[in-house]
Amino acid sequence: MDFRVVATGLKFPEGPLELPNGDILVTEIAAGCLTRIAADGTKSVFATTGGGPNGAAVGPDGAIYVAQNGGFHWTERPLPDGTVGLFPGEQPADYIGGQIQRVSPDGSDVATLYRECDGERLKGPNDLVFDAEGNFYFTDHGKTRPRDRDRTGVFYASPDGKMIREIIFPMESPNGIGLSPDGKVLYIAETPTGRLYAYDLVGPGQVGMRRVVGTVPGAPPFNFAMCDSLVVDAEGNVIVATLVNGGLTSFTPAGQATHYACPDILTTNACFGGPGLRTLYATLSTTGKLIAFENWPTAGLKLNC
Repeated sequence: MDFRVVATGLKFPEGPLELPNGDILVTEIAAGCLTRIAADGTKSVFATTGGGPNGAAVGPDGAIYVAQNGGFHWTERPLPDGTVGLFPGEQPADYIGGQIQRVSPDGSDVATLYRECDGERLKGPNDLVFDAEGNFYFTDHGKTRPRDRDRTGVFYASPDGKMIREIIFPMESPNGIGLSPDGKVLYIAETPTGRLYAYDLVGPGQVGMRRVVGTVPGAPPFNFAMCDSLVVDAEGNVIVATLVNGGLTSFTPAGQATHYACPDILTTNACFGGPGLRTLYATLSTTGKLIAFENWPTAGLKLNC
């Protein structure tokens, strides 16, 4: 499927979202900042968060809420085409701790909303989504170290900093998170297992039965792939950014999968934008690009905020 390159030279981009004026905001995890990208590809720093800003979403107050993973140790490695790409690794020496941050609508102020839940420190928040109540769900992907890694889960919180609770524990490094069009199903992508889960919601922040929607298809020669972040379209399909088998894997609610290849083994996230939400933007992270698929087969889902 054809795409155009919107911007290059980004330092491990993630968390794309469309701003009210049509610009695209991305997080640059390796640069510790949020970057605004105009239609012509012009880039400007919107806010500096430090650490490793990961997923991002606009809240009911117009502010940007950021899943702050605390930072990574970074390495450069050869890519299949002979160029060099940027790769995240273990918890770094300058790790600032997992957080949920609030960035003011104009980017001038960055504040920390949450660092812990019931006395347990957040490890590496990864992605978040707002519901119709104006609260948000977020995943904690955790951090890895030379001999161990974190056990993590999924949380529900309010944007005023007054309510946070863990609603799912444990999971294997949960990553992308999204809601069905009717708000009754919570989707979570689990990175190392390559699985997309669906949780029935019995109330705001209350999960019921769980099922596996599907597993992202692997790449030869090892038939292996992992999940990153996700976006839901207006028809209820869940589009999962796919690692190793780089691309976007679209799952119907019944689990039928269609894979769209992208030229980056770490295709990390996507969002809808443009007229009628028919443009799908995706972050190609090792190569530092934001790309756009015009006239995606389905329209995007209008978000709650």
